[in-house]
Amino acid sequence: MDYLEIEGGHKLKGSVTISGAKNAALPIIAATLLSDKDVKLTNLPNVVDIRTLLKLLTMLGGDVKHNDTVADINNAGINSTKAVYEIVSQMRASILVLGPLLTRFKHCEVSLPGGCAIGQRPIDMHLKALEQMGAIIEIKGGYVRAEAPNGLMGAKIEFDKITVGGTENVVMAAALANGTTTIMNAALEPEVVQLCEMIRDAGVDIQGIGTSELTIVGTNGVPLEFKTTDIIPDRIEAGTYLCAAAITHSDITLKKVNIEHIKSPIAKLEKMGCTFDVENDNITIHSPEVIKPTHLITTEYPGFPTDMQAQFMAVATIADGESIIEERLFENRFMHVSELNRLGADIWLKGSLAAVHGVKELNGADVMATDLRASSALVLGALAANGITNVRRIYHLDRGYDNLEGKLSLLGAKITRKKD
Repeated sequence: MDYLEIEGGHKLKGSVTISGAKNAALPIIAATLLSDKDVKLTNLPNVVDIRTLLKLLTMLGGDVKHNDTVADINNAGINSTKAVYEIVSQMRASILVLGPLLTRFKHCEVSLPGGCAIGQRPIDMHLKALEQMGAIIEIKGGYVRAEAPNGLMGAKIEFDKITVGGTENVVMAAALANGTTTIMNAALEPEVVQLCEMIRDAGVDIQGIGTSELTIVGTNGVPLEFKTTDIIPDRIEAGTYLCAAAITHSDITLKKVNIEHIKSPIAKLEKMGCTFDVENDNITIHSPEVIKPTHLITTEYPGFPTDMQAQFMAVATIADGESIIEERLFENRFMHVSELNRLGADIWLKGSLAAVHGVKELNGADVMATDLRASSALVLGALAANGITNVRRIYHLDRGYDNLEGKLSLLGAKITRKKD
């Protein structure tokens, strides 16, 4: 099994180009099921989750040609609407094929999802919304079985709480439905916005993009014809490299970044003493020799992202003072704490709160990744630690970071992928 050997204590310098956003690419790949024509996607990140979902399309009968950052997809020949456990168990985002399969083919079976063990992320809101649109749904044998013999009908959907995946599934389902669907309390994430823009540019009337109320006029079963879609930059990858600079007291430049999408992490880093130069889609971070502590609360976009909590916790371990981190979205998203403490961090937990007492130094150790973002936090800790750190179970990292060790090496990190 692969692991990363990291020699800490080296400053970073230079520039790194940010890849396409995994969390934008996944729903967009699922959305290609709404078309029976050729679809080209560009700026895809070269990560495991992308390859997994493209494999699922192939298993359903789609024709997929994939070369690193570009995929040419044609789903005219779909001959199965069953998304099997073998694939769906590997990543939660596979549930995103539910809406487009059901609205186009009027029936589907999708295995209940798996993926990172960061807490309960039930799909009940997805299913309730589809039922409101006329779907007949049962869960049997570990599968969601859904039918809409007469097609899905437009409906008014009000989510009890914000759900990114639920919003995406309903937007895709509504695109080919009969009539108008209104989504209240829709997610505002940039990844949701790009999905809506892609569907709008294919001719679907969508109003309210980027707001909490979306109105979608369906095509009554007529498949879409998509334009080439260039995946937006990954805001979580960008934030992770900013944290890498902060924890190593380094100055680096990030290229191909959407600054609007990372305003919240930038604001927190500024309060921790970092300064920034911004020029078009490039941003340079200047990190101080002494990091100030912080207080952050995770919440939905445009608030502080839960996907950046672990990385900021890593930076806070070497801050001059105590930081308080409150995780409001996922109940198990502190599994990296015990591993950071193995590096010499001083972190205490109480429920959804973490108190991070800054220490003078971290020291290398063997640590084990538990989920995608926790993995990157351990890499960040290792970059700052004295001596050698081995980060194990990095298959989590490979799900969501495009060539992390290669990009860090170009910045001057001493990091090597090895096998046990």
